[in-house]
Amino acid sequence: MTIEKQIEQFLASPIFGVVGASTNRDKYGNKVLRCYQQNDRSVIPVHPQEQQIEAVDCVASVTDLPDEAESLSMITPPRVTEKIVELAAAKGIKNIWMQPGAESPAAVKYCEEQGLNIIADGSCLLVVLGYHEH
Repeated sequence: MTIEKQIEQFLASPIFGVVGASTNRDKYGNKVLRCYQQNDRSVIPVHPQEQQIEAVDCVASVTDLPDEAESLSMITPPRVTEKIVELAAAKGIKNIWMQPGAESPAAVKYCEEQGLNIIADGSCLLVVLGYHEH
């Protein structure tokens, strides 16, 4: 499958999860969340401590995401990415996009072995969807 097809499949999800969502508007974990909002996508931030980010209720873990969340954006350190992909696969997430810097060879290999649609080639959601600062 081409990267374009992979991205198209990723973006077809009814709901998106953002792991590594942040309350800090300068961080990519916040920008990715706002990028989904700017594009009128249903998005749920995943954060173990925060209640809300950008006026959206958070869930504490990937396992708390609704079943309609088929795609997951990851803005996490590689070691965290490796743990989250296992939770995501167990949850039934079909598509994982590791933002630049979140990739880990072990996590990518795991996703491929699980048959997940994995985007970890340096593609950036902010570029694909056209993020802009307000």
